Amino acid sequence: MGAVCDPIDEPELYLRTAEECGMKIRYVVDTHVHADHISGGRKLAQMAGAKYVLHENSGAQYEFVPVHDGDNLDLGNVQIGILHTPGHTPEHISLLVTDKTRGPEPWFLLSGHTLMVGDLGRTELVSSAEEGARELFETLQKLKSLPDYLEVLPGAYSGSVCGRSLSGKPMSTIGFERRFNKAFQIADKAEFVSYMLNSVPAPPPEAASIRARNLGKRE
Repeated sequence: MGAVCDPIDEPELYLRTAEECGMKIRYVVDTHVHADHISGGRKLAQMAGAKYVLHENSGAQYEFVPVHDGDNLDLGNVQIGILHTPGHTPEHISLLVTDKTRGPEPWFLLSGHTLMVGDLGRTELVSSAEEGARELFETLQKLKSLPDYLEVLPGAYSGSVCGRSLSGKPMSTIGFERRFNKAFQIADKAEFVSYMLNSVPAPPPEAASIRARNLGKRE
C-alpha cells in the first residue's frame, strides 16, 4: 500500500507508477488547500479507490477524510503521523513518516509549504500576513523539536511563488535548516513576524479563485 502527497493534476502518472511498483494507493493527501494550482488529489483518489485526506478545518465542500494533529495513517510497515502546521494556511498539515523496516523513529517529514529549503512559506494567502506569521512561529517551535537528522521534503523549491529565498535543492534536514535557514533561526516572535512581513512577493495569479475551486466552491 502507498500514499500520494500533494499531487498535481495528472492522476495517470501516479496510477501508472503505482501499477509498475505493484502498489495500491490507499491515501491521497493534500497538505493544504492550494492557491497556486488546481489539485489533482480528489480526482486521483477517485480513480485509485483511495481515501482523500485534508485537515478537518479545511472548509472543503465535498467528502474527504478529516484529520487533526496527532492522527496516524496506517500503511503497514509505514506509518504517517499528522502534524497540524498552520501558518502558510490555517489548515496546513505536515506528514511525519516512519518506516518500521528501517527503524522505530520517524525518517522524514513532508513539510508542504511550511518549512522549505532556505526559507518558509508565505503567510498572507488566506489570513492576514501578520496573523499567518504568528501561527507559523508557533508551528516552527513544534518543528524545531524534531531531531536534526530528520529529512525534510518540502512541496516547493526555487521558482515557486510560495516563498522568497527558496533553494533549488529539493530536500534538506531539520539540522541543516536549523543552522542555515535564516527565518527558521529567529527565536523572538515579534522579530519573526517583522521578518515575514518584509518583501512579501506578489501573490500567485488568480490565487483566490484557484483556492475556491480546490475547496469545491466552483463546480
